[in-house]
Amino acid sequence: MQIVKHLKYYRIPFSGLTTGKHNFEFEVDDKFFDCYEHSLVKMGQLKADVELQKQENMLIVNFHIRGTIRLECDVCLSEFDAPQDFQERVLVKFTDDDWNQETEEVLVLSKTDYELDIAGLLYEYINVRVPYYSKCSEQGTNTSCDPEMLEKLSDSSELDTETGEKTDPRWDILKKIKNN
Repeated sequence: MQIVKHLKYYRIPFSGLTTGKHNFEFEVDDKFFDCYEHSLVKMGQLKADVELQKQENMLIVNFHIRGTIRLECDVCLSEFDAPQDFQERVLVKFTDDDWNQETEEVLVLSKTDYELDIAGLLYEYINVRVPYYSKCSEQGTNTSCDPEMLEKLSDSSELDTETGEKTDPRWDILKKIKNN
C-alpha cells in the first residue's frame, strides 16, 4: 500500500492549468525503484525536470533527466554510480473514442482525464538507459575495476597450469574468451 502512495507523487494534474508551458520537478530515488519489483535499476539519485506544454487538444511533455544510477560491474562485480543525463519527449492526445493507437511517442487519454501519471514513463526512460554490459571503467566516472577481484579472476584461470594437470584444449579456448 505504501508503494502505491509513493507513485502518486509522480502525477501531474493538468486540468486546471492554463494553456502554455508549465514546469515541474521530480526526485527519482531508491523509493521509486522499490515500487518496481523487476526493475534493472535498484538504486539511484536522479532529478527529472518536466516541461508540460498544454494546448487545446494535446499536451507536449519534455523530460530532462539527470543524476546517477547504481550499477554492478559485469567484470569485477563491484557496484558503481553511472552518470545519466538525457532528454525524452512524449505527446499526449485526448479523444472520446476507444482509440488504442498509442506509440512510444504518443499517449492517448480520455477527454475526461484530469492528470498525467508519469511514473511509468520515468521508469521506462531510466531502465532503457541501463547498458547491456556494465563495466566500471566504461560507464562509471573516475572508477576502474577492483584490482583484487581481477587478480582472483586471473589466478583462477591459471589454476590448472600451476597444478600441472593436463587440460582439455577446448577449455583453454574458453579461458581465452573469459579473460577478454
